[in-house]
Amino acid sequence: MTELKAEVEEALAAVRGITKLQPQVAIILGTGLGALAGEIQAEAVVPYGRIPHMPLSTVETHQGEMVFGTLGGKKVVAMKGRFHLYEGYSARQVAFPVRVMRALGAEFLMISNACGGMNRQYRPGDLMIIEDHINLQGANPLVGPNDDSRGPRWPDMSRPYDPELIALAEQAAFDLRVRVQKGVYVAVTGPNLETRAEYRMLSQFADVVGMSTVPEVIAAVHASMRVLGISVVTDECVADRLKPADVREIIRVAGEAEPKLTKLMAEVIRRI
Repeated sequence: MTELKAEVEEALAAVRGITKLQPQVAIILGTGLGALAGEIQAEAVVPYGRIPHMPLSTVETHQGEMVFGTLGGKKVVAMKGRFHLYEGYSARQVAFPVRVMRALGAEFLMISNACGGMNRQYRPGDLMIIEDHINLQGANPLVGPNDDSRGPRWPDMSRPYDPELIALAEQAAFDLRVRVQKGVYVAVTGPNLETRAEYRMLSQFADVVGMSTVPEVIAAVHASMRVLGISVVTDECVADRLKPADVREIIRVAGEAEPKLTKLMAEVIRRI
């Protein structure tokens, strides 16, 4: 038994000691985007501190608990608070909750994040369905011994974001009259925001930039989960019109856009 497998089984046993709910859908909520958890008809709330080997959130806007219940007629588990490399965690630790949620039974992963918009057509408050990503974090949660029972040594990443879920989200957005973009997310380590030169470089091959999501998605694809990712553009990151970033403003924009994200994600879950 690998160390990771043993840790996942310990975490699974702890959660099962609190709730027997078997989720079909796992949800990870990004910075300022936690309200979707309030829409869940909760059956159990499990603080991260009660789950062995689970990291603890250190970011102010991230609560540290898993919410189990029903949303859109589906059994779900939602993470209120995620983890980042810039907090000092390894990619394996960042992705650990995905391993646990998969072991609990989740087949789908709905993941959101707040990001900077480098595409000149994007505006703060826009939602972007992630078509693909680029990993520039210099870390990967699959490094180390592989547990063949949980996924292949060399997983294919040609379609990390499920095409059918993307189409489902686009149709749901159209029906709800929610404007969405569609593009590429590039992940960097952070915690500092990027320089003008970095934005200029990154914008050549991606539409938005952020500091999360990719480790969790890699782990989910490795475990054969179907993934839908949605980014909330919180600020413009166009090099020739860049202004100093205000984190309070970024969180405010995320909060204002959050109802659109909640509506869209809840509808996608309902239609799965």
